[in-house]
Amino acid sequence: MFYRDERLALFIDGSNLYAASKALGFDIDYKLLRQEFMRRGKMLRAFYYTALLENDEYSPIRPLVDWLNYNGFTMVTKPAKEYTDSMGRRKVKGNMDIELAVDAMELAPYVDHVVLFSGDGDFRPLIEALQRKGVRVSVVSTIRSQPPMIADELRRQADNFIELDELRDVVGRPTREPRPESHEEEITQET
Repeated sequence: MFYRDERLALFIDGSNLYAASKALGFDIDYKLLRQEFMRRGKMLRAFYYTALLENDEYSPIRPLVDWLNYNGFTMVTKPAKEYTDSMGRRKVKGNMDIELAVDAMELAPYVDHVVLFSGDGDFRPLIEALQRKGVRVSVVSTIRSQPPMIADELRRQADNFIELDELRDVVGRPTREPRPESHEEEITQET
């Protein structure tokens, strides 16, 4: 439940929201997402948290980060850490939970409602702390994926759970039809 005169702040755990939308088979249109929540209340801030691989020449997330930065989102990024595990596999670690929690607690006195886009159970104590300060908390994630992308304790702690799949028609990017292959391209490639 949202009230039009509520001061809102969005806190988007980028990698968690990406994984949830992929598990449901759609991409998020962040312009539509921002518009939807501006319609639901007085949005003060929309934060987006993600770790970036700094040493890669091209990061697939860089265009999204740049677009969000120029289109009303407050970007919070840090370099991801690369390491090799005991099996010799390359691993990347880039947890943004602390940054998100600190920002939410700092903004708490200025908002009525926080919308957290994450299913990470580690955020349960944050929700509890925000609620003690009088802030209502909605969590956006999904229980419709296999396995569910939201921790049960997080869903129970939130004042409101918003099923991401039910936002698909409002914030989902239209799926593009694959281009049909033409014979002309095949012939050109063969000669």
